[in-house]
Amino acid sequence: MAHHSLKLADRDAGGRTSARPGAALKALRMQRGWTLAEVSKRTDLPVSTLSKIENDRMSLSYDKLARISAGLGVDISQLFTPQVASMPGAVSGRRSFTAAGQGQEIDTENYGHIYPVADFLNKRFVPVIAELRKRTLAEFGEMIRHSGEEYAYVLEGTVEFHSELYAPLILRKGDSLYFDSGMAHAYLKAEAGPCRVLSICSGPESQLMEAVRRENPEKPKHGRTRKAKA
Repeated sequence: MAHHSLKLADRDAGGRTSARPGAALKALRMQRGWTLAEVSKRTDLPVSTLSKIENDRMSLSYDKLARISAGLGVDISQLFTPQVASMPGAVSGRRSFTAAGQGQEIDTENYGHIYPVADFLNKRFVPVIAELRKRTLAEFGEMIRHSGEEYAYVLEGTVEFHSELYAPLILRKGDSLYFDSGMAHAYLKAEAGPCRVLSICSGPESQLMEAVRRENPEKPKHGRTRKAKA
């Protein structure tokens, strides 16, 4: 990676890091000589939004990370650690260990996201641990959607799951759900107290394939580490 002067993470005295995908986005954009307008065309995100992301004035939810990953044609993990070398696709026995509660953390208004194994490139799916913050759809705002499919497992608390095609569903600790994540959806806290969900999202490879198709004129036309909770 050529632009080592760009900070990709903040580190505190305890050695904890906070993910800064905006810095990674800027480094990748500069490396390729692209303007914000060019990245906007590739990601379908407004220039004003991209500028806020690059200047750490906007947090990124998974759906925006996936759109940027697809538009730039990079693995989603490179938005956390763009200096990590790509792993050969044909190597067997790959592994990456994340200690309990560790991972790159990104905070948004609706969720606190922890991304485990953020250093592991070319994953077939992306695991995310989300701490839910909103109690109503009015507080949450517009539901999100992203390509692929999603599996959710309730780790703690009670979840009220909303989607555009189904009635709200209550999920309690140990309950799980698998759904088409192209369907607009939202996870809400159904009760007071901590509420966490393990979400496993598929799609990065298909998103990259779609990015390639969009660029082909012959064819028509997505943290800070912290200690684990007991």
